[in-house]
Amino acid sequence: MLRCRGPAQIAPSTFKDTKARPNAVIGKSTYKTRSERSGDRMRKLPRLLDCIFLAGQIAGCASIGPATIPRDRVDYAGAMAESWKEQTLLNIVKLRYLDTPMYVDVASVVASHELQTQLEATWRLYPTPLSSAQSYRNLEATGRYTNRPTISYVPLAGERFINGQLRPLPPQTIFAMIESGHPADFILRMAARAINDVFNDSRAPQRARTGSPDFEELISVFRRIQRSGAVGMRTERRGTGHVFLISFRSVASSAAEEDVRLIKKLLRLDPQKHEYILSSGSSRHSGNEIVLLTRSIQEIMAELALGIDVPPEDLAAGRATPGSDVGSGDGHRSAFLRVRSGADRPSNTFVTVRYGKTSFWVDDRDLQSKRVFMFLRMFTALAETGVIPQPAVVTIPAR
Repeated sequence: MLRCRGPAQIAPSTFKDTKARPNAVIGKSTYKTRSERSGDRMRKLPRLLDCIFLAGQIAGCASIGPATIPRDRVDYAGAMAESWKEQTLLNIVKLRYLDTPMYVDVASVVASHELQTQLEATWRLYPTPLSSAQSYRNLEATGRYTNRPTISYVPLAGERFINGQLRPLPPQTIFAMIESGHPADFILRMAARAINDVFNDSRAPQRARTGSPDFEELISVFRRIQRSGAVGMRTERRGTGHVFLISFRSVASSAAEEDVRLIKKLLRLDPQKHEYILSSGSSRHSGNEIVLLTRSIQEIMAELALGIDVPPEDLAAGRATPGSDVGSGDGHRSAFLRVRSGADRPSNTFVTVRYGKTSFWVDDRDLQSKRVFMFLRMFTALAETGVIPQPAVVTIPAR
């Protein structure tokens, strides 16, 4: 029996009149035998196989490796920067509450991306009775994307903790930052304890003292000389070591020349010389030496902790250390770092942490406090001089 494949249905009695010959045409309908329909399917098979092969080639050639670099690099860098800011602010808050600060570095980040694609097609090659349920065609495509990041954390301890937190910053790195263009008055006020016995003030309870009257004038003159380009730094090899030299160059500006004479007077330097040895310590031995007594990262953070607005109830209960009035008369220290506090955090914050039941944050519009965090990150990197620092390694294999 033949079945009509045309648009119209014709009664079976019609086949008796036409003698059911192959490919009989009645009106506009064409009829094919079962063997002819099987042959048509066999002729279509190569085209189906070509489509399957092409789809497999497209899936196999697709590469996810380069596409993940812009996204992963920015996302991981942003996450590590945000985490560092939160950890730093939390440790500053802990110092005000005499709690134990803890430092954990991100040692490595391994982000493994895997993309698997599979295309499967099933076609019944040999015909079966049309009424059988075994005749079928099946086309199936599957895909799977996997992202397995592995992040390693290393607590800051041992020699790295001593070098990074407790040892004073190297004087040469401080002046290298000044020579590279960072504001001299900001850096010296933040990182210097004294320059040639001209002391900075300190409000931290363990080192509270009133600074020398000439310190503010000294760092202001340093800033003006820096802007004029009259200060420089170089390294000279002497014997088995290196000597760092600070020079005051002659410039065309008469105001800069006057500032150079003033800074030599404030530091009690030999006025006939133009180059001086930079060393670390608390006392100098000659008029040819600039001795810089620097702070450690722990000292800097203790000074910054005085800028936290501690809730009055915590101060009244004795949970946090009170502030110090030393050095607050000129007003410059009060704006050094401002950390606000409250039960709920606002929306426009630069960094926010939670300590106990109180939120502490830095306002995103407070540019001075944001600059403190930027330089504190630089000082932390410069402090690790005892051992070679191990930066975070980001490895992103893609399959």
